[in-house]
Amino acid sequence: TFKVKHLMIASVTGQFKQFDGSLVAEKDDFTDAKVNFEADVNSITTGNEQRDGHLKSDDFFAADKFPKLTFLSTDIQKLSDEKYNLTGNLTIRDVTKTVILDVTYGGQIVDPWGQTKLGFEVEGKINRKDFNLTWSATTETGGIVVSDEVKLHMNIELAKQA
Repeated sequence: TFKVKHLMIASVTGQFKQFDGSLVAEKDDFTDAKVNFEADVNSITTGNEQRDGHLKSDDFFAADKFPKLTFLSTDIQKLSDEKYNLTGNLTIRDVTKTVILDVTYGGQIVDPWGQTKLGFEVEGKINRKDFNLTWSATTETGGIVVSDEVKLHMNIELAKQA
């Protein structure tokens, strides 16, 4: 999910309904992990069809030209048993920038069907304008319609593969 201030008085939360990702690691502590993620920009939803259409337009994601956003990890640093910094290249539109995400490892468990599941929570912030999401407008009182800072939040459950 993502969250951005709207009209500087409230936050709008959105998500991408279609996405795929993986984590590949040989070590149990994930210090050699390679993470990749991609989302279908056309699956964006904020609960408002008109706003979603605007987000897909050239003012923001330009979904017809850039249908995917991607993240490819370049480094992971273990800070404690549960905390990591995940560094990677985030590509939105035609811009790729390095971002650092905070990761909390929730642990692993075998589910009732015998599959090993791992849980993670990932958080970070980006400046939307760094990725050419530059549309802006002001209110009658001079306030900004959409803030530049976008908060990212992901709850991830992975199934361990042999």
